[in-house]
Amino acid sequence: MINHSMINQFYGFKIDQQQTFNNEDKRLVVTKIKVEPLEVKRVKNEAKDGYWALQVKVGKFLRELRLNEELKIKPGEKINPGSVFKKADRVQVKGITKGRGFAGVVKRWGFHGGPKTHGQSDRARAPGSIGQGTSPGRVWKGKKMPGHMGNKPKTIKGLKVFKIDEDKGELWLAGVVPGNKGGLLKISKIG
Repeated sequence: MINHSMINQFYGFKIDQQQTFNNEDKRLVVTKIKVEPLEVKRVKNEAKDGYWALQVKVGKFLRELRLNEELKIKPGEKINPGSVFKKADRVQVKGITKGRGFAGVVKRWGFHGGPKTHGQSDRARAPGSIGQGTSPGRVWKGKKMPGHMGNKPKTIKGLKVFKIDEDKGELWLAGVVPGNKGGLLKISKIG
């Protein structure tokens, strides 16, 4: 195991969300993340690859940890979560949101739908008019319409490390993170 302050990112898998209490007896929502030591598979350098990075094994995945300068580490060594994070660190978490399939405008964007009178009994969840007439004569890009909902990358910033349990291989964050249980998460220190 290595202990180096240059590494400020880590990967883990979402376990669960639950409630707990802090020292002031205030209720907190915490997310438990499975964080096992990352095994270094390859060291990328600026001369050959154009940037410094470590290629690490995360479960069945290979991911990169970017570095600002060279780090004396060899393939096969492991990076411990306790050497990257400590309690009360501020972090941001990136994950893939839950996929919700095809959704209409009421579910996807919170539209209120049309009136339930004046002969519009079949238009209650319809979006209504979507554009102008002659000018511009098209529908603007980015218009809120029905479509695929979720299953997109999302970053949550400003979360705090609540607890690190290295025996169980768990990192507890105060707050919620995107994704399904078992989803891969990238955790980065802020500042």
